[in-house]
Amino acid sequence: MPQKLSPISKPSELVASAQGKRPLIVDARAGAGAKDRYATSHLEGALFVDLEKQLANVPADASNGGRHPLPDLTQFAQVLTQLGIGPDTHVVVYDDKNGGNAAARFWWMLKAIGHENVQVLDGGLDAALNAGFPVSSGEETPAIPEKTYETLQWMLPLSDINEVEKVANDAEYLVIDVRDKDRFDGKVEPIDLIAGHIPGAANIPFTSNLDANGFFLSPAELKEKYTEALNGRDTQHVIVHCGSGVTACHTLLALAYAEMEIPKLYVGSWSEWSRTDRPMFTLSKD
Repeated sequence: MPQKLSPISKPSELVASAQGKRPLIVDARAGAGAKDRYATSHLEGALFVDLEKQLANVPADASNGGRHPLPDLTQFAQVLTQLGIGPDTHVVVYDDKNGGNAAARFWWMLKAIGHENVQVLDGGLDAALNAGFPVSSGEETPAIPEKTYETLQWMLPLSDINEVEKVANDAEYLVIDVRDKDRFDGKVEPIDLIAGHIPGAANIPFTSNLDANGFFLSPAELKEKYTEALNGRDTQHVIVHCGSGVTACHTLLALAYAEMEIPKLYVGSWSEWSRTDRPMFTLSKD
C-alpha cells in the first residue's frame, strides 16, 4: 500500500525532484504586483495562479461572502485544466508568505475537491531558493493533462455566517480566528473597514504554526498544540476563519500535517462579518 503523501513538501525534497520526475509546481504569490514579481523570477517550471482571478470570485460587495469567496466550481475546473492539473497530477504549491497566503488556499481547494496529491512547500519561495532550487523568468507553458477535472464539488466542510453567529458563544463549539493578535484585539486593521473580532472567537494566529525560521512545527508539536486548543471538541464543532478565508487555510493545513481531521472553513471571515449588522468586539465599544 503506498504511503500517504504529507501535505508539506520540504525544500530538500523539491530540489531532489529537479533531478528526476518533477511535480507540477504552482506559484501562488498574491498582493500588489504578484504576477510581475513572478515574471521577474520564480522557481523553474512554476506556473502562476492568481488569487484574485482564479482562486476566488471577488464580489463588488464584500458583505456578501467576504473579499475572497470561493470560485464557481465550473470556473475552478477550467483553471485546473489551464494549469495542466488532472486527477493524478502531483502538485507542489508555494508562495512568499511561508504558505500562509494563497498557497494554503490553493492546497485547501484541491483537497476539497478530492485531489490528494498536493503539497505546500515548507518555508515558501525563500526556502527553495536557499536550498538551491533553480529559478527562471517570464512565462511557463503548462502541459495538457491526460485526464481533466469536469464535475467538481466541495467535499471538505464549510461554514457560513449564519452558523458562526449561532455557535460562536456555544461552549461545545470553537471558532478560531487566525489573524495576528493586534488585528484580533481591534488595535489595527490594515485591510477591512472595522477593527475587531467576532465575539466568542478564540485567537490562534496562523504564525504560531511556524518556528522561528518560518518552517512548520513538527506534526507532533502541532498535534499537541491543537489537541489542547480543541479541548475534546469534535472537529465538526470547530470553525476556522481569518480576514477573507485565505490565511485560515494555513491552520487547516497545519491540522492536516498533524494528521488531525480538517475542521470547517468560514470563507467569508471577518471581511464579511464586519460589513454586516452582527455583533462585533471593537475597542470603541468595549
